[in-house]
Amino acid sequence: MSEETTVALLSLIGTLAGSFTGILTSGRLTAYRIEQLEKRVEKHNCLVERTYQLEEDMEIEKEKIKVINNRLRDLEEFHKPK
Repeated sequence: MSEETTVALLSLIGTLAGSFTGILTSGRLTAYRIEQLEKRVEKHNCLVERTYQLEEDMEIEKEKIKVINNRLRDLEEFHKPK
């Protein structure tokens, strides 16, 4: 084999190895970033679910306060001097 052919083959092997390594590294980095984003989305979804639950609880408490206020008003009316 001539010297030029040997250099060309070594260059090809080096290029292929470098490209393959770059692709693998890029794939790992992409997988890592997607995993981190999935974790953040999960945290966000938990926050949204908790917010909905708090809103439901708040509506229930508002209704309880209305009932208590009505009962107090009724008691005040009952015990009002005549």
